[in-house]
This record gives sequence, C-alpha cells and structure tokens, in this order.
Amino acid sequence: MSKVSPANKELIEDLNSEYIAALNDFNMDNWLACFSQQGQYILTSEENIRRRLPIAFMLDDCYARLKDRVKQVMEIQYDSSEHYQMRHFTQLISATELKTGEFKANYNFSVYYTPRDTNQTETLCVGRYEDTIVIESGAARFKKRIAIVDTNVLPRYVVYPV
Repeated sequence: MSKVSPANKELIEDLNSEYIAALNDFNMDNWLACFSQQGQYILTSEENIRRRLPIAFMLDDCYARLKDRVKQVMEIQYDSSEHYQMRHFTQLISATELKTGEFKANYNFSVYYTPRDTNQTETLCVGRYEDTIVIESGAARFKKRIAIVDTNVLPRYVVYPV
C-alpha cells in the first residue's frame, strides 16, 4: 500500500461529498451514481463486525441491489415511510492506494436527522465508513462502502442509506 497523490485524494474527497450531498438532498439517483458497476453498500454495526456476524441493516451486495434500493426508497416505500431530513458530517482518517486505480479510504461519520413533522434534530448514528474506491477515467466511484455504526440499536427505522 502506498500514499495517495493529492489529485487522487481530492477525487476521493469529492466522491464522499457527492455521496453525502445526494443523501442530504434525497437524490437517490445521484447516490447510485457514486457506485461503480461492481458497487456494493453495506450498513452494519460494530458489534456485528467485531463478532464476524454476517448481519446487516442494509446489504446491497451488487449493483442490481443498489438499483433496487433506489426503487424501494423512491417508489415502493415512499408513501409508507416516515421521511426525515439527514445531515452528514464526515472526517477522512486515512487513504491508501491498494493497487493502480484502487484505493482504501476510512472516514468517521455522524448523521443527524430531523423528522419532517417535528423541529427536533437528533443523532441517527455515529460510526465509520470503510471504503474501496476505484478511479477510472478521472472519476472516483465506490466499489464497496461499508457503513459501520457504533451501536446495534438505532433510534428509529432507517429508510435511507447513511
């Protein structure tokens, strides 16, 4: 593993910014655009990782399931979900090059939410992202994003990826 060039680090940071902007703006098409065709998204807990349990809040292990997630959020579940506004705050902890064009990045995150029917903001979750990112043709995309929350109980049903 080697250090990441400033240009590639900027692409990695831009990808993370696009990802959180898409979720904060409820733009699931832009969220999907953050993933490569081999993309995966997993939302799990620290306890499940520590105990090596293959259990997840969300497990989209291929691009087709990522597309299904978008359809579920925007069409199938839209009228039956209790929607909320999210705000993400992230901090890049490390970035390394695994091989040419593929990178590992780790972020800490906190996500706050405000239900649409109240004006009270609360913490939805705190944790870390473990990312595998590919850079092709000058664009960064997630090959895999694992969101690992610090607790195994969240304060509400999670509708959107975090």
